[in-house]
Amino acid sequence: MAYETITLEHDGAVAVLTLNRPKVLHALNVLMIRELSHAFASLEEESGVRAVVLTGSGERAFAAGADIGELAALPGAVGGAAQARSGQALTLQIERLALPVIAAVNGFALGGGCELALACDIRIASQAAKFGQPEVNLGLMPGYGGTQRAARLLGRGMAMYLCLTGETIDAVEAHRIGLVQRVVAPADLLSEAKRVAATIAAKAPLAVAAAKRAIADGISLPIESGLALEALSFGALVDTEDFAEGTKAFLEKRPAAFRAV
Repeated sequence: MAYETITLEHDGAVAVLTLNRPKVLHALNVLMIRELSHAFASLEEESGVRAVVLTGSGERAFAAGADIGELAALPGAVGGAAQARSGQALTLQIERLALPVIAAVNGFALGGGCELALACDIRIASQAAKFGQPEVNLGLMPGYGGTQRAARLLGRGMAMYLCLTGETIDAVEAHRIGLVQRVVAPADLLSEAKRVAATIAAKAPLAVAAAKRAIADGISLPIESGLALEALSFGALVDTEDFAEGTKAFLEKRPAAFRAV
């Protein structure tokens, strides 16, 4: 499929999805949400892809938010709720994807852009990155999962701070509060994101998918339920070719040759 608002490239087992509406700092419009959803679904079906990097073209922005022109034209409460659900569907799709998704944040990640990054599994930021949920400045609130994921990832107090003040934070502060896992020089951002993605891509794909699912699903469960989920997933992996190859390779003192899913 030819995309209008994103580009898709492959680097070995790593796919790179790039938001590409530079004139509006990659603002998330309806078409971009639709194209991202299609791209993620297609990548999940590709046997050779084991990890995805999501970024924005250029150095100014990852995504500066939702398309304000589209938001201003929403037909009342029903249209607003439908728009929120479409963005939520995309962020849930990313969160539930079997493939790990690494956000490479290269500038502004505001509003819907911050919510898109929060849905990814790992976030690596340029030193020039800026994060925020400024929807209250528009008479809105986060609608693509920001209130829920910020609370789960950062804690209630920090979620309240970001969503109620609308303030923007820099990469250093984002790292301090746990919003991002690494901060690197702008010139090193994409290479570092690809390095992390390639490191994961070299691991057992079924184990990676199971670990991602256990973390994502278990984080909101009581600890006993989360442990039960972990035990079931662990047990299921023991019956896989990945486990057989991984343990055999370890005993034979050689690199494992995991098969593509």
